[in-house]
Amino acid sequence: MTERTMRSTVRPARRRWTHRMGAGAVAAAAVLALTGATGLAGAGEAAAEVSAQQTSCEPFAAIDQGRYWINNNLWGQDSGTGSQCIQDLYTSGDTIGWRTNWQWSGGQSSVKSFSSAVLGWHWGWRNSGTGLPVQLSAGRAVPSSWDFSVQPSNPGTMNVAYDLWLHDRPDPTWEHNPTDEIMIWLYTSGGAGPLGQRVGTFTVEGAQWDLYEGNIGWNVYSFVRRGNTQSVDLDLSAFTRFLVQRGELDPRKYLTSVQAGTEVFTGQGALETSAYRTTIG
Repeated sequence: MTERTMRSTVRPARRRWTHRMGAGAVAAAAVLALTGATGLAGAGEAAAEVSAQQTSCEPFAAIDQGRYWINNNLWGQDSGTGSQCIQDLYTSGDTIGWRTNWQWSGGQSSVKSFSSAVLGWHWGWRNSGTGLPVQLSAGRAVPSSWDFSVQPSNPGTMNVAYDLWLHDRPDPTWEHNPTDEIMIWLYTSGGAGPLGQRVGTFTVEGAQWDLYEGNIGWNVYSFVRRGNTQSVDLDLSAFTRFLVQRGELDPRKYLTSVQAGTEVFTGQGALETSAYRTTIG
């Protein structure tokens, strides 16, 4: 199979928001179902037992690491067979280390998971002190550094990427889907390709990126780096600013979440983050 054929076949399945709910939102839904409550009071207590674990293989488990939390987001697990685990390595100020390992088979063209470090919103708010949301028109920098390794050298069909979420309001809850999603692919293996159509190649933050655009109920912009890397030091606001300048993103919108992790389709491997840090300037 040629690379072009593989890339047109292996694309993320439609992302239904119910599959991407974090552990806090899942726990909240369970509390609401059991108690009939109308608010989120008590949901934090339901999620606390999971977040207290430093290693977990439970779907949608959460591990708190300072301002961040690690989300074992197995939103597409029903499309195949397998499992995935997350592990907290360390927390030092705004810098964290964490690891995820997986084994997935079946459903070659479907994403099984996006285990990631979450800063800010994920169908609700889990931790405080994130610096988010921030309105794009404020011109705030979003510096981020990420050093990671992928094991083995052929871990299957997957990518390592940032996932940025945007809303047209500063206070989204679990009820509010995003208006826009921006993925920044740093590493890809096994012919994985993004949603949508390629619109061109552009230079952002000193590297060349193929930009893909699609829509799954919200706009999805995917910047796919030309050439894999396992170490970056970026201003993530450069990508939102680029889309604003192209007239594709309204500067009145709010960046509500920055996530960094791996989308896995099939295969067996691990992503180990030796140092990750994202702040709001």
